[in-house]
Amino acid sequence: MDAAPAPHTAWTFVTSHARVLAAIADDHHVRIRDIAARCRLTERAVQKIIADLEQDGYLSHTRTGRTNTYEIAPGKVLRHPAEAGMGLTVASLLSLLVRDETVRTAQPGDPSHHTTS
Repeated sequence: MDAAPAPHTAWTFVTSHARVLAAIADDHHVRIRDIAARCRLTERAVQKIIADLEQDGYLSHTRTGRTNTYEIAPGKVLRHPAEAGMGLTVASLLSLLVRDETVRTAQPGDPSHHTTS
């Protein structure tokens, strides 16, 4: 079994819940193990975050065999009163966190392939 990711002790701009949601937005069939590796979280932490997101209606899943397919509620307003008061939605958050499909599938050397420094 893989070792738990090294703990991150400094504060960050993006929460673990947002990171997990962005990982799912990138791949609606992503495995918990892969989310954990991408987000530098334990699998148990990812399971808890997914449960939180499902409980509050931001995420749902269907199970087919051994695979989960996740569905995000893009129109759901963010929870914090500061964002909720402005009507900011999950879609607006994900537009900042998730790579555009054209960038994600572009090959290096392709004019649509962009990288950030």
